[in-house]
Parts: sequence; structure tokens; C-alpha cells
Amino acid sequence: MTLQQLRYVDGIAKYGTFTEASARLFVSQPTLTESVRLLEEELRIAIFVRTPKGTVLTREGEEFLASARQILDDAGRITAKYTGKTVRLPQFAVSCQHYAFAVDAFVRVVKANLSDEYDFTLRETVTSEVIDDVANFKSEVGVLYLYRRNESALGKIFRKRGLVFEELYTSKPHVFLGKKHPLAKEKRIKPQWLDPYPYISYEQGAENALYFAEEVMPSIERKKNIRVRDRGTMTNLILELDGYTVASGGLSRQLNGPDIVKVPLELGDTIRVGLLRRKGNLSRAGSQFASAIQAAIAESTRK
Repeated sequence: MTLQQLRYVDGIAKYGTFTEASARLFVSQPTLTESVRLLEEELRIAIFVRTPKGTVLTREGEEFLASARQILDDAGRITAKYTGKTVRLPQFAVSCQHYAFAVDAFVRVVKANLSDEYDFTLRETVTSEVIDDVANFKSEVGVLYLYRRNESALGKIFRKRGLVFEELYTSKPHVFLGKKHPLAKEKRIKPQWLDPYPYISYEQGAENALYFAEEVMPSIERKKNIRVRDRGTMTNLILELDGYTVASGGLSRQLNGPDIVKVPLELGDTIRVGLLRRKGNLSRAGSQFASAIQAAIAESTRK
């Protein structure tokens, strides 16, 4: 077993396929494939399995990768200390539902990193991919929410895939709408008052089960529905169409914009936003993110 083989396994897990990893690591695909084959033969385990969705780690492969990344990090620190050369960039990836405070926290981690070089990734994506990314080691942590209609189904998925949900904060549902919206100055909004207006929600791709929805109103029948994939489009439609969405109480002026306001919704649900992670210790950047998101949430919920 060599450090180069560990780097190859790390790269394949990160980029999702042997083809992409070979391109990113500047090594031929046959060399990459043979190197991993020899490593699996030496260790007598299967590290990867190929599926229609790409290359994924086996359970033994997940355990091996966690140890391999610790070795690579240690080797990088030793080399940097005695030679001054960086051989492994500081790495961190987070996958999240569309939360402005998660972006704020990511920015804080980047600013806190004093290295001249780093390799960080932020994925705002659909719920099923947040879970897949963390389970398959593409991201160290995920950010999503639970409430009474999805916690049983998602909890089973978390347990099956060896994931832990750590609650960050709880919030009552809020309606996000434009400050010129007819309901913007209400102290509280009843669900039926929203009937005349288009409901803007995040499209979840092929995984359209209700428990994957990012909003707490998927089971309430609405006359006007629009689904989008990104935050900018949602903001534009809310403002241009007198639309609305329903989320937690976190509001970021920088990302939600100065023209978006929040009003409490009279709905019995409680939103539990939390970190999704694998068991074990977080990396330095992962710990920084866990602290940063607490601070970002505190600021966003005061607004």
C-alpha cells in the first residue's frame, strides 16, 4: 500500500467515477484502475462498486477511506512542516438544502482558512443528493431539516446509511415573500390566506416523494405551484409574481435580498434544522463549519 494508492482512492470517491478521477488526477484510467485493483487484492476487500449512477464505496471502502484521508492529512502536514511544500490542499465539502445561513457559514470557513491554497466545495442541491453526498464521502457534512411528516422516513434512511443528524436549531415555519406583497405587513399568516398566490418550491428531480421536499407544506393542496432549482430564480419569481415560499426563520439580506421579508405561518409544524454527518470526528474545516453555522443561524434568525 502506498500514499499514491490512497490518493487515487480519495480522488475516485471525491469525483464519483474512474474517468473523472483520472482526468482530475492526471493519470491514465488503466493505471488508476490497476492501482486500485492491486490495493483491493492486497487488503482483501472491495473498495468500490460500479453502479448506473457512478462509482460508490462499499461499506468496507467507506471505513478504509476514512482512515486513508487521515493518513493523507498527516503526511501532508509532515511534508509541509519539514519542506515548506504543500502536497495536499486543505479539503472540505458540504452539501445542503437551499439555506442562506449555510452559505454564510461556508464563507466564514473559507475566510478563516489561512492557507494560500485550498480545495473547498459547496453544493446546494436536492435532499436526496445531500444524503448521498454525505453517505458516499463526497461531502463531509450536509445541512437539511426534519419535521413531523418526514422525520420517520428520513430517519430510517439515515440509520441505514450510517449517518447521524445533529440538530442545530428549531423554528416555526415562516412565509417568505416580497415586501410589497399584500400579506407582507401581517403579523401572522394563515395557510388559507395564501391560496390566491403562487407557491414557489424547490424541484427535487426524480426523487419526488413528499419526505424529500424542502418545504413544510407539500401535503397542503395549492392551486398555483411553481418549482425551481436555484435560489436566484425563486427570489425573482417571488418578487415578480407575488409568490411565496415556506421555510425556517433564517433570513440573509445578502443572499435573500433586501426586498424579501418573512412572516410567521400559523402551522403546527416545527422545523428542526441540523447537520448530517458520518460517525466519528470532523476535520478541522468540518468543525469550523459546525461552529460557523451556529453563528450564522443566530444572526439570520434575529433579522
